[in-house]
Amino acid sequence: MAADHAADAVDRLADEPVDHRFKALPPDAQGLTVGELASARRDLFTGGFTTPVLALSAESLEHNLALLETYAERHGLAFAPHGKTSMSPQLFARQLERGAWGITAAVPHQVRVYRAYGISRIFLANEVVDAAALRWIAGELDADPGFRLVVYVDSVRGVELMDEALRGVSRPLDVVVELGAGDGARTGVRTEAGCAAVADAVAAAGNLRLVGVAGYEGEVPRADGESVRAWLRRLVALAAAFDAEGRFADTDEIVVSAGGSAWFDAVAAVFAEIPALSAPVLKLLRSGAYVSHDDGHYRHLTPFNRVPAEGSLQPAFRLWAQVVSRPSPEQAFLNAGKRDAAYDLDLPEAQAVRDARTGAVRPADGITVTGLSDQHAWVRTDAGAELEVGDWVGMGLSHPCTSFDKWQLIPVVERDGTVTDFIRTFF
Repeated sequence: MAADHAADAVDRLADEPVDHRFKALPPDAQGLTVGELASARRDLFTGGFTTPVLALSAESLEHNLALLETYAERHGLAFAPHGKTSMSPQLFARQLERGAWGITAAVPHQVRVYRAYGISRIFLANEVVDAAALRWIAGELDADPGFRLVVYVDSVRGVELMDEALRGVSRPLDVVVELGAGDGARTGVRTEAGCAAVADAVAAAGNLRLVGVAGYEGEVPRADGESVRAWLRRLVALAAAFDAEGRFADTDEIVVSAGGSAWFDAVAAVFAEIPALSAPVLKLLRSGAYVSHDDGHYRHLTPFNRVPAEGSLQPAFRLWAQVVSRPSPEQAFLNAGKRDAAYDLDLPEAQAVRDARTGAVRPADGITVTGLSDQHAWVRTDAGAELEVGDWVGMGLSHPCTSFDKWQLIPVVERDGTVTDFIRTFF
């Protein structure tokens, strides 16, 4: 798909009607398009939005996009951010504008979404053995000579299934052997000998082309800096060994890929050690959670805590809910729950209160979210905490992937509360 067609597809998201499909949008905006509502620049708190409402900070979003662009450039890395985090074509477009090589996917459905919005380079970090999905992939490869897809392989049987389903494809599918992160880790071949056996199977297949090696260092058991770097050096050594054995003779670019959101500093350091190989090396980083960052899991794990001179990410999400019950001085309930907030890693963190009487915003001192029901947040209030029915409570969230997926349309909000855009997601 040509770049102008891709841009048109993203632009057409603004033409969707504002209606009941989208949580929290102003009821009186019914009949407008999403683009028209964005152009109205309504205030999140006084512009008719209903609670709960998830907001993305315009300033933090831009900051994070810029930071990873410059980080990748500084360390000589190509960047294919994992799109499963947001599943938002608008954010993909902004990541590509910020120099991303392409977008990473986890499953074929995500690839279909990416292709619908013109993504021409995709890294699929999973072995695909679904014949129907592979036949669709074959059709995409045949229809678009400019489409580049790189897919994991991690078993001889998987290679057989892929080769069979792709029979008749006009050009081979590029694959990388996945090196597992250790015994008891997630997917991937556990040993170098096993990796060689998979590579042999690829060489014997007519519809696959071996272009590199890859893996995910975040699955290293009991990961620390030393063990992660040791595994990354195994990955680099595997690439060098395969190259010395002539396994990359059919490609003019060797792919070496790793990098989640917790250890990309280690990836940058070890990938800087990759020796000269027979072809240029695409050192591909795949971190995805950076785009929104968070106020919990990734706030603690981000490599920028270890390398503060490189910058820092900013949490971009804030979930606003209202107090709907204050049954005792020690307890309150908000109208947001598991359907609205990430809760798989940490509970939401109460950060701010907007007074329903005055509109003034103050810190959420003495206010703690202790649990979530489907549609309620359980809140404990300390002695002296100011909170009454009708007040808005702004909460930070942990784990971007399970925040984005609960909202089909997310307001982008400037620091003063002005809504300037809406991010559409496709989960």
